Amino acid sequence: MVIKERTKPLLLLILEALLRRLPLSHQKYQQILEEHGRRQAGYQGEKSLDYYYRELPNEKYMILHDLNLPDGDYNCQIDTLLLSSEFALAIDVKHFAGKLIFDTENEQLIQIHNGKEKGYPYPIAQGERHQKYIKKLLAKHHFPSVPVEYLVVISNGYASYVVTGNKAHKVKPRVCKADVFLNKMELLEKQYSNPLLTVKDLRKLCRLLVKMNTVPTSYILKKYGIQRPDLLTGVHCPTNSNHSLIRKNQNWYCPSCDTFSKDAHLDALKDYFLLFGTTITNQQFREFAHLSSIHIARRLLLSANLDYIGKYKDRCYFPKKVPS
Repeated sequence: MVIKERTKPLLLLILEALLRRLPLSHQKYQQILEEHGRRQAGYQGEKSLDYYYRELPNEKYMILHDLNLPDGDYNCQIDTLLLSSEFALAIDVKHFAGKLIFDTENEQLIQIHNGKEKGYPYPIAQGERHQKYIKKLLAKHHFPSVPVEYLVVISNGYASYVVTGNKAHKVKPRVCKADVFLNKMELLEKQYSNPLLTVKDLRKLCRLLVKMNTVPTSYILKKYGIQRPDLLTGVHCPTNSNHSLIRKNQNWYCPSCDTFSKDAHLDALKDYFLLFGTTITNQQFREFAHLSSIHIARRLLLSANLDYIGKYKDRCYFPKKVPS
């Protein structure tokens, strides 16, 4: 049963907003663009695995996609988490092309593609962090201690991989191609056949994980050392994001394109919530959208279908929660 549906990952949405709001001349722009490309490919790889997830017994597994769980100043991002009464499995999907080398001696992932060699963070180390995180979370919230496993799945059918080094025998069971995924699940089911979590436990755990899922805004900005003043404000033109709009005749007007837009501020609000914070006040919106009128700002915020708390100057607006 899918508890948390697959949507475009929050990290990917944040990177897209960051690319829209960061000047092209910024020293980290190219680095962020490259990460966006990797995560976009990864997202396509994750979607390709849905074919295999559908083959799993619907009544046995709880499936949560794209979890972003707070971990101190950092963010624990899990592509997919499978929960059953017998065990939990954190899945990390890699959609790299070419040949992949899992170097267990130096603990790194090496990609060889089109004659070029490139190194990446070690997915096994990430899997171990996810494993420890879920175990600590279970203990903290007084759930039974179920086995927690992790798996790196290579979703690109044309890629090949090898596991080398003195720990290869330990790592090989942790890596597979997508078409072997269901075989791995069968092995885990044979290994762990003792039910430890009740149906009630599973539902409670799923509610907790969905509630803990947060927008990892600060994590991304800290990762690249980006400060708020580095980011461009204003309502951007839907046709050309390099152009800023002004308020004219109760619409947004682009002087460069000579076009009007009724709801361009909605995309600006999405960028704000992804990069600046999960709530916005009338004053913050005016500063961000370059508006001078409190009343116009209030009318636009109310028309954006946002939830809010507080009255008058203390009112804060925030996106409506999607029912889980």
